[in-house]
Amino acid sequence: MSSEKVRILLTNDDGYHSEGIIALENALLEIGDVYVVAPVSEMSGASHSLTLSRPLRIRQIDARHWTVDGTPTDCVTLALNQILPPELRPHLCASGINHGANLGDDATYSGTVAGALESTILGVPGLAFSLVANRNQDFTESAKVARRMTEKALKEGLPDGTLLNINVPKGEPKGIRVTKQGFKNARPVISEHIDPRGKLYYWIGEERSGFHAGGGTDFEAIDEGFVSVTPMRSDLTNHQAIEILQSWGDVSLEQIQ
Repeated sequence: MSSEKVRILLTNDDGYHSEGIIALENALLEIGDVYVVAPVSEMSGASHSLTLSRPLRIRQIDARHWTVDGTPTDCVTLALNQILPPELRPHLCASGINHGANLGDDATYSGTVAGALESTILGVPGLAFSLVANRNQDFTESAKVARRMTEKALKEGLPDGTLLNINVPKGEPKGIRVTKQGFKNARPVISEHIDPRGKLYYWIGEERSGFHAGGGTDFEAIDEGFVSVTPMRSDLTNHQAIEILQSWGDVSLEQIQ
């Protein structure tokens, strides 16, 4: 980084008033100027979705805070292309601190991860922060981790097209591990109910039973009390499968049909 004042964009998927984003902002104000563009309400599970079926509304709170009635991806897209002028283009985007884990497969559902992903796609390095605790949440340690990792990313830079999905265990971490994305053992649980008007409605949940064993995963790092730092990118190609599929040879449309 040059001597230029550091600018950091913040977003999340828990909403503008969440404790996590407030803790993150307070921690990163020690580094530079912070601009917050966050959903007006909770958007957990929004994944990397853009709102295309209705107009979006931006509300400016003050000189450095805005809300958007949309997803984290909407927030970042509008922040970088509409809200912030070119001279205030951020050097980094931090998303979170999420109220709960974003490990393994769940990262694909996460609005927190999606905010950092969208920023990375648009040319601004992205970091996603999550606290692996669903009750009695204390963001003190995760805010410290966020500050350290943000300082490191600003100083060292990140590989092109790469975001960091950072999960912090409850309590004081034993250290930091660079990890790969793991896989959970879970099955969907669908609960059927009847509303006061006699119509059916459903809640989608899941029942978990641990995670797949395999060295160096985000699940294992958290399970052992370490911060998990997983480098991710928008490229979903299974590169190992390309060579396997090449062996299929040329397949004509007539053969497929």
